[in-house]
Amino acid sequence: MPKVEITVPEHLEMQIAQMVEQGEFVNREEAIEELLSTGLRAFKTSGPLDDDQEFQDDGMMGHEDEYVF
Repeated sequence: MPKVEITVPEHLEMQIAQMVEQGEFVNREEAIEELLSTGLRAFKTSGPLDDDQEFQDDGMMGHEDEYVF
């Protein structure tokens, strides 16, 4: 797996450390990987569309009547 180095504000580091301490994640690496993945999925479903991507009939979130703007 590729390694990535990031710099985050202290308040984010504290929140990640707190989640690890509370047992939400096994360690910082798992926490950052899961939180980043979750953020990317959220961005993909509510972020800007690619130029060649069109709205699908089943909605952006997989439900016919649910769209995120």
